[in-house]
Formats: sequence, C-alpha cells, structure tokens
Amino acid sequence: MRREIACVSLLVRDYDEAIGFYTGALGFRVAEDAPRGHGGRWVVLAPPGPGGCHLLLAKAKNAQEAAAVGRQAGGRVFLFLHTDDFERDHREMISRGVRFNEDPRREEYGTVAVFEDLYGNTWDLIMPTGPATG
Repeated sequence: MRREIACVSLLVRDYDEAIGFYTGALGFRVAEDAPRGHGGRWVVLAPPGPGGCHLLLAKAKNAQEAAAVGRQAGGRVFLFLHTDDFERDHREMISRGVRFNEDPRREEYGTVAVFEDLYGNTWDLIMPTGPATG
C-alpha cells in the first residue's frame, strides 16, 4: 500500500497576492487554478521539480481564519522546502526579496536557514545530507 500527503492547506489573505509571492519569490508553479462557487477558487501550487507535496491555497473566509493567516503553526517552523543546491536557491530567494531570519548553518541533517513567507509563516530551506526523505 502507498499513501502520501498530496497537499497542505495554507491560509492566505488573497489568492492572487499569494500566487504572486510563491511563484515569483519561491519559483513554485500553478498546478491548478479553478473557480469554485461564491468567489472561491481551487488553487494548487507545486514546488520546482518532480513530485512532492503541493500547497492548496485557502482564502481566509472569516475572522477566525484571518487571525490564523501567517500563524498556522503557532510561530514554529511550518513548512520545509528541500533543495538540491542550497547556495543557488538561497542566493536566488534573497534576490527575489525573501527574508531570511538567520544565516545559513550546517547541521547533522544538512544545510538549513529559516525564512518567512509573505504572511510570516516560517519555513526551513534545507539541503539534506545524504538521501532526501520523502
């Protein structure tokens, strides 16, 4: 039997604002963008490269959801973006305006640095040592 997490739902303020950041700053691509009733959309973004988990953008629709935008993990690192070339991606992301919260560091599991998306969610950019998990 095989199971995998296909998408992670990410609360956003605005679909187009989020698409602009994730495609422009992080190099993701729009895998699907379909209208749903009442102004909703089914927006799925995919990171560069084959396979992997996708982001399903979910526009906050009430005050409770709006308050959680950017804090879905309660301030902890929320998402982990693996790369095969840390230096390239780190440099490219900085040139595209991505804010890193720290300098890159080497850990036993790989090279890593924490960055924030446009809403303040924290991510790890990681180049794993050895085979990447997944």
